[in-house]
Amino acid sequence: MESFHHEDTQELYDKYVLKNYAPAPLTLVRGEGVYVWDSDGRRYLDFGAGIAVSALGHGHPAWVAAIKEQLFRLTHVSNLYRNRNQGRLAKNLVSRCGPGRVFFCNSGAEANEALLKLARLHGVHKAGREGVCYKVVTALNGFHGRTFGGMSATGQEKIRQNFAPLLPGFSFGKLNDLADFERLIDPETAAVFLETIQGEGGIHPCTVEFLQGIRDLCDQRGVLLILDEVQCGIGRTGRFFAYEKAGIRPDAIGMAKGLGSGFPLGAIWVDEKYADLFTPGSHGTTFGGTPLGCAAGLATLHVIEKELLMENVGSNAPGWLANLQTVRDEFPDQVLSVRGEGYMVGVQLAMNPLPTVAAMRDRGMLAVPASGDVIRFLPPLIATAEHLRQSTEIFRDALAATA
Repeated sequence: MESFHHEDTQELYDKYVLKNYAPAPLTLVRGEGVYVWDSDGRRYLDFGAGIAVSALGHGHPAWVAAIKEQLFRLTHVSNLYRNRNQGRLAKNLVSRCGPGRVFFCNSGAEANEALLKLARLHGVHKAGREGVCYKVVTALNGFHGRTFGGMSATGQEKIRQNFAPLLPGFSFGKLNDLADFERLIDPETAAVFLETIQGEGGIHPCTVEFLQGIRDLCDQRGVLLILDEVQCGIGRTGRFFAYEKAGIRPDAIGMAKGLGSGFPLGAIWVDEKYADLFTPGSHGTTFGGTPLGCAAGLATLHVIEKELLMENVGSNAPGWLANLQTVRDEFPDQVLSVRGEGYMVGVQLAMNPLPTVAAMRDRGMLAVPASGDVIRFLPPLIATAEHLRQSTEIFRDALAATA
């Protein structure tokens, strides 16, 4: 098998890969459990998890076995034919979301595009014709992807910059400010579209009161409540979906990232009241819901249940958050706040987080920056209390080094 040293890979990137990313100065070559190794053989505690993707960590035996078995059986047939894995995975998700139907795709951005099309279809059904009820209210500081629909729904100028004109009909309310959303919803509004916990925006959760209030408001105004659970779903908060803390049910949900635990897999669930808005030819995908992708999703959900990973998150996260708060108290001039739920935590710094991220990397841990001044900790759901303790110590040492 052909192999490259770090320098060889860097040269290939410099010559042939677009510069829309600024990758860290290391080349990752292997992963196992909560760890990854670089081309020099150095091990890192992976608390980025591929930006909340590797829910089961790296190389989980049951996940690998399921993909391997499916590879030898059937990988792709298109959605012109049925495949059993897609039906089984759809049933599993419906059992968790409520009566309704599922559409499979490949990513969170694609899931969100499908959700925006659902909003338009609802608006046409509600108004009786196109172009009358089409608006979508989202939240400031949110992030819904980098497609034109996703950017249009994203309330961050840095994401939207240089791509105007974007799609019309989007407005942005203040997160957790019900009165602001009430002001923005008008007769032309088809849906409210929210991340239950803003991820790229810096780990800002919707409060229980806001979620309950926005559910009631959407019911009163006849608009859909659509939740983007791409990053915060699939067990990351200790519940399968983060919105469950509020005891509500949305009208549609977007999911991806941890759903395939490393295999590209996205999906939307649509409540049965609105599922028939999609008709043959109204939406489609070439690679979504393949036998192979759905095998990865089924294996992911099976392991989460069998190994009690949501319970693992629920029992370990409170102590971890408390320890991170202790670090904040130790470094009040550097750490402004610690926030989040479960294994989705943001630490807001008083300075550029990149030097601290680099210092943690030098000490053997990977984490993910967000929103200009926040470090995201997104460990795999398999992370133990000891892994969390180690992450806190590395973070503390990195702060001391960059003080």
